[in-house]
Amino acid sequence: MPESDTLADEVRETRLRVARHLADLHRLHLALAHDSRTLKRFALAGRPGLEIEIAAEMIEQYLGSSDAFLENMRGRFEARLGLLRRGEPRQGAEPEDAPGHGAFWLSFSRLCAVLRRAGGRGLQP
Repeated sequence: MPESDTLADEVRETRLRVARHLADLHRLHLALAHDSRTLKRFALAGRPGLEIEIAAEMIEQYLGSSDAFLENMRGRFEARLGLLRRGEPRQGAEPEDAPGHGAFWLSFSRLCAVLRRAGGRGLQP
């Protein structure tokens, strides 16, 4: 099998693995949403304070976990930006003439934008 086929298979497997993890995360979101809807039983039973406490705990824990994950990913990839940037395709004196130059910078810009977006999701007062 040529190296390009092996790389294509590796990329496809990596994307599938990430997609499976995201599908698992979606299932967890659905389970949390279902559990959050069942909290109204406490208010209906005359104990709205319990619904409030459990809802606040659930949301705080979710935000804490999500924020920690995003901060970890943001830090990991921001630390690699310089190295990734040096991977720009080059050919001759004009880098703009290299095959893949535009696609590389489009992807790099996309990553930078996503990292800025993730950085803006920090804990709000």
